[in-house]
Amino acid sequence: MSNTQDYDLALTLERLFVVSALVLLSMVTYIDRTAISTAKGAVAGELHLSDVAMGMVFSAFALGYALAQIPSGWLADTLGPRAVLGGSVAIWSVLTVLTGAAWNFGSLLAFLFLFGIGEAAVFPASARAFRNWLLPEQRGRANGALFAGSRIGAALSYPLLVWMLTIYNWRESFRVLGILGLVWATAWTIWFRDFPSPHSSSGIRQNRPQARPAPPNGLPVPRLAPAMAQYFASNFTNFICLSWMFPYLQRQYRLSSAHAALYSMVPLLLGATSQGIAGWMIDRLFSSRLRVWSRRVPAIIGFALSGAGLIIVINAHFIQAAVFGFAVAVFGADMTISPSWVFCADIAGNRTGKISGAMNMFGNIGAFVSANAFPLLSKTSGGSSVYFCLAVALDIGGILCWIRMRSVQPEALVHDRHPAEVNSWV
Repeated sequence: MSNTQDYDLALTLERLFVVSALVLLSMVTYIDRTAISTAKGAVAGELHLSDVAMGMVFSAFALGYALAQIPSGWLADTLGPRAVLGGSVAIWSVLTVLTGAAWNFGSLLAFLFLFGIGEAAVFPASARAFRNWLLPEQRGRANGALFAGSRIGAALSYPLLVWMLTIYNWRESFRVLGILGLVWATAWTIWFRDFPSPHSSSGIRQNRPQARPAPPNGLPVPRLAPAMAQYFASNFTNFICLSWMFPYLQRQYRLSSAHAALYSMVPLLLGATSQGIAGWMIDRLFSSRLRVWSRRVPAIIGFALSGAGLIIVINAHFIQAAVFGFAVAVFGADMTISPSWVFCADIAGNRTGKISGAMNMFGNIGAFVSANAFPLLSKTSGGSSVYFCLAVALDIGGILCWIRMRSVQPEALVHDRHPAEVNSWV
């Protein structure tokens, strides 16, 4: 094997390790953030909290997470994903431990809000790491794997927390979860570098993805606005599955904690498969004659499936139908995630962290609204149908947004353009 081939293999393995480390982080992130949903009964019982109060607790995380997106993305672009991810994971791991020390509604609200701020850097900084390490045709699959990890983590958190709550109380369980994050933060800081090394071990200069010209100062608002709006819609549906689905199924169908945990796993595990499918579709379409639709087709299909799944949930009269509806809705909503983050990398250049953070901020405002809307609309309307109908309407809006979102040129035009101009598109 030649030195060049040795180098190419080493670089491929390094990229694989980077993606794998971030997928693992994504799993740990969602285990921690979903834990409060699984432990809702124990937490609410000990602290004497109503469903409306717990909705505020769920949304406190989403609000802190949303508000810190742009600053954390800016930090990732400025300081690099190594320092930002290492620091942020350490911070929110400590806050996970502190969540287990909450003594009343106010302290729980404050810890979850700060927890959201601490976690805010995870995906903008991951997007920046992918931007530094991966080629455009590799980012769809990488983002698919990243967000598949988040759904696997969320799915595992249900039985994991139910099992932990049989051994420990909810406070001790949060302490254990915090330790997992601290271990990851330490290993990441020691091992990761913001860019591949400029030389391989054999002394060959590395052919890494070159930095592209930064876009003009400020955010590209006309192009980013529909991305932000559709991500609001996507997160509105997704957050119900991370916050209220477990207690909803448990109460609506009178399930034990163990049975509700098993049923709640199904939609999230199916969502994990959709992430891989969407990522594969993006990269495959990018290399085909449908290049200009490579981001749009998976997202449009996803929003259509999300709306259809919620309609099934509205009309479900038994647990299996409800779980099937949630599974279709989550599968569809999750198909919109990878295209959204790849779209931001397309239009952002060297400001990928900041611009993807702006989109994620608006998306998590959707999560904040969702967490509060579900209990409030259910209480005022006497059922959950109004909430689900609102989510369907937002899914239709998401489709309309993606029809006008364009971030890549046809392949034939790319070959005819100056490299700097091509870079501004891909």
